Amino acid sequence: MRHLPLHRSLLALAVATTLPALARAEEAPTADISSETARTVVALDQVVVTAQKRATNLQETPISVSVVDAEGLKDRSAISLGSLSDGSIPSLRVTPFATRSSALNIGIRGIGASGDANQPARDAGVGIYVDGVFMGRAQGLGSMLYDVERIEVLKGPQGTLFGRNTEGGAVSIVTKQPTGEFGGSVSAGVSNFGGYTTALHLDLPRVADLSFKVDAVQAKRDGTTDNPMRGERDFNAYDKRGARLSALWQPSEDFSLLYAFDRSYDATTPYHTQVLVPGAFLSPLQQAGASQDRRDSAILGGPQEDNIGRTSGHLLNLSWTLSDQLELKSISSYRELTQGQFDMGLVDAISAYGGAGTPFGRYSLAQVYQHQYSQEFQLIGNTDQLQFLGGAFFYHETAGDNAQTPNMLVWGPGGNSYTVNPATNPLDLSKVRVDRASKAWTDSLGVFGQATWTPEAMDRLHLTAGGRYTRDDKKGNLYTVNGAATQLAFNDRWSRFDSMVNIAYDLGGQAMVYVRYSTGFKAGGANSRSTNYTAFGPEEVTAYELGFKTQFWDDRARLNVALFDATIAHKQMDFSLPFDPNSGETRTTMVTTNALGDGRSRGAELEFNVMPVDNLTLALNYAYTKIDAQTAVDPFGAGVQVTVQPLLAPKNAGSLAIDYLVPFANFSALKFHVDGNWSDGFYTSEYDQMLTDRSFVVNARVALVDVPMNSTGTTMSFSLWARNLLDEQHLFYKLNSPALGQTGIFNDPRTFGLDVAINF
Repeated sequence: MRHLPLHRSLLALAVATTLPALARAEEAPTADISSETARTVVALDQVVVTAQKRATNLQETPISVSVVDAEGLKDRSAISLGSLSDGSIPSLRVTPFATRSSALNIGIRGIGASGDANQPARDAGVGIYVDGVFMGRAQGLGSMLYDVERIEVLKGPQGTLFGRNTEGGAVSIVTKQPTGEFGGSVSAGVSNFGGYTTALHLDLPRVADLSFKVDAVQAKRDGTTDNPMRGERDFNAYDKRGARLSALWQPSEDFSLLYAFDRSYDATTPYHTQVLVPGAFLSPLQQAGASQDRRDSAILGGPQEDNIGRTSGHLLNLSWTLSDQLELKSISSYRELTQGQFDMGLVDAISAYGGAGTPFGRYSLAQVYQHQYSQEFQLIGNTDQLQFLGGAFFYHETAGDNAQTPNMLVWGPGGNSYTVNPATNPLDLSKVRVDRASKAWTDSLGVFGQATWTPEAMDRLHLTAGGRYTRDDKKGNLYTVNGAATQLAFNDRWSRFDSMVNIAYDLGGQAMVYVRYSTGFKAGGANSRSTNYTAFGPEEVTAYELGFKTQFWDDRARLNVALFDATIAHKQMDFSLPFDPNSGETRTTMVTTNALGDGRSRGAELEFNVMPVDNLTLALNYAYTKIDAQTAVDPFGAGVQVTVQPLLAPKNAGSLAIDYLVPFANFSALKFHVDGNWSDGFYTSEYDQMLTDRSFVVNARVALVDVPMNSTGTTMSFSLWARNLLDEQHLFYKLNSPALGQTGIFNDPRTFGLDVAINF
C-alpha cells in the first residue's frame, strides 16, 4: 500500500488548487478545441502521428498506422491497454497471460505474441512505448492509463527506428503534456459489479518558465465470477489507481525539458477457468457443474488473494532546436516494477479427484521484480530535399522471479465435499517448496539512422532508407529447481542489422501509394520454467508492405489500405511437459526452442472513415490475416517434430463504429457512440492448441456534453456507457486434457455505468 499516500497527496493538491481557481470565474478560460462538441464542421479531423520519430500527418506517413485518440478511448470506456482486447483495432490482439490480467500478451498481424512472456529472460515481439520509453516486461501493462492524447499502433516490423522486440510492430502511448494554462477536468463514475472510477487532470498556470500537470486516476470493480469460499476474493476483480506529476521547463522557444514521475498500483484477481466438458478424473461436483455457458460462480472455492502489481518511473525528455534545420532530443528513463501472483483461477479446471484425503487446489504463486534504465539520443534534421534522423539507444534491465504451487484444499469422501488443507492453511510461503527461481540481466545497444530524399525534379517521389545495428548481451541464472539449489546459467550475445526501404509517391488530390521493406526481431533468451535453462536464439521477421492512402470528398472521407507479406524465421516455440493429474507434481515444466523452418504471414488491412453529413461519422476497420503453422522438435518427444499453429492470429477481424452529435437545448449536445467488433477464433497457447470462439462485442455510450455551469467556460458532462452491451459470451482461452476434459475462460459479461465530469 506504499503507493496510496502519493495518490492521495496529489489528489488533495489538485483539489486544493482547483477550488480557488473555479471560484475566480473571471480567470477561467473558455472551452478549447478538445471539447466533445468541437467537431461540428463537415470534415474529418486531421490525425498527427509520430511513427517516424517526428510529427507527421497520418495521410502523409507511408506506413500502416492505426490511431485511437482520447475521445475514442472515452467512447469505449477504456481504462487500460487491456481494454483494447475488444478488437477495436482488428490487427492488434491483446489478451491476458492465461488467467492473469496483470500481464498482457500482444500480437500484431499474428506476429510477436508469445505463449509465455511472463519470465525474466524472455521478451515479447510487440514493443510498448509510453512517451518514447520502452516498457520491458509484460507485467505492469494492465495498469491504468493516465491522460492519454492518443495511442498509435504501428504495424509490421519497426526494427530500424524502434529496435529490438518490435518484429510484429509497436504500440506507442502518447500522454498529454503540461499546457502552462489553467484547466483540466475532474470526473467520477459508478458501474455494476460494485464498480467506481475517479479521475483528476489538472494543468497549472505557467510560472517562471515552468508548467506543471497533475494526473490522478482510480478504477475499482468487484469480481464477475463468485468464489464459493467464504471471505475470499471473487474472480476477475480489479483495483487500479495511479498518479503522475509532470513538469515542463521552457526557458526559450528553442529548448524544453520535461520531467515526469508516475506511480501505479494494480490489484487484480485471476479469471475463472470454467469446466466445459468434464473429463473422467474430475469429481462429481465438477462433473455436475460443467457448463458451456458462462457461470456466475465457480464450482469449487479456494483461497484467493489479490495479485498486486506496483510500477513507478522517472522520465526526462529534452528537446533543443539547434537551428531551423536541426533538433536534438534526449529521452532518459528509469523504471521499477514488482508483481505478485496468487492464482486460484484454475481450481475447477485442473483439480483431479484422487480419493478422500488427497490434496488438490493448485495455488499458482509467483513474485516478479524488475528495474530498467534507458537512454536514447535523436538528431533530427531537414534540408530542402532531405529529411534525416540519427540516434543511439542503450537499455539495461535486471529482472527476476520465483514460483511456488502449494495445494490448498483436501477432498472429502467420494469427491462430493472438500475443505482447506491444514498443511498449507494458513499460507506460510517460507514452508512451501520453491519450484523455480531465476534472475536475468540484459544490456542492449543500438545505433540507427534514417533519411528521406525528395528529388527536386520529382517532388512527388519520396525515397526513404534506414538501418539499425543492435547488440544484445543477455545472461541469466536459474538457481532453484524443484526446491533444490542449482547452478544453471546462460550467457549469450547477439548482433544484427535491421534495415528499411520505403518508396512513396504522391498521386495528387491527397492520395499516396507506397511500398515498404522492413525487418525486425525478438531477442533470444532462456525459459525459467525448464529444468535445464537452455538458451534459444532470436526470432526474426522480414516484411513487405504495399499501401495506398487517400483523403477525398472535401476531407469528408479517408481510405487507407495495406497489403503485407512477412517471413518469420527461427520462431520461438514453447513445449510443455504433459500434465499428469495423479503425479502429485504441481509445477509447470516448459522448454522453448526455435522453429526448424520459416513461416509466412500474409494479409490485408482496410480503414475507412467518412462524415456523410454534419456531425455523423462512420468508421470501418478490417483485417485479413493468413499465417502459416511452423514446425519444431518437441524436446519432450524423443526427437518428434511437431507442427504448431500461430498465436493471436484470427483470419478475419473487423470493427464498425458510428458517432453522432445532436445539438441539445441550444447550449449543449447529445453524443451517441456505438461500435461493434468481430473476430474469428484464434489460438492462445502453443502447447494446448485449441481454437477460441468467434466473437462479436458491442460497446456503446450516450453522453450529454458541454453543459455550461457558468458564463466563463466551465462545463459538465453526463454519460451512460456499456461494454459488451449485448452480453455476448465467447471463450477467449481454451484448454483440452484427455483426463480433465475441456475448459476455458469466458470474456467479461456486460458492464455498464454512469459517469459525470466537470471540465474547467
